[in-house]
Amino acid sequence: MTENTLTRMDLSESVFREVGLSRNESSQLVESVLTHMSDALAAGEQVKISSFGTFSVRDKAARVGRNPKTGEEVPISPRRVLTFRPSHLMKDRVAAGNRGS
Repeated sequence: MTENTLTRMDLSESVFREVGLSRNESSQLVESVLTHMSDALAAGEQVKISSFGTFSVRDKAARVGRNPKTGEEVPISPRRVLTFRPSHLMKDRVAAGNRGS
């Protein structure tokens, strides 16, 4: 992996090694999965991956924020944000990984 960051290329390489598809097929498979996930989220659907977590889109209402330097009030427009909620298994696995460091 590259500098503690998992990339598309890393995922493709893992599929290549573990599944046995060609490098090109592995790359296409990873791209296809990511495209399906992105399309579903853009359409407002949830993406739930068992034992991993749930990606969802949330609508945030307009609100008034404050510039921390000046204290000036600034309007924040309504927007859609992507959220991720990890499964309990993922939370436990991450917590166990932290203890092993």
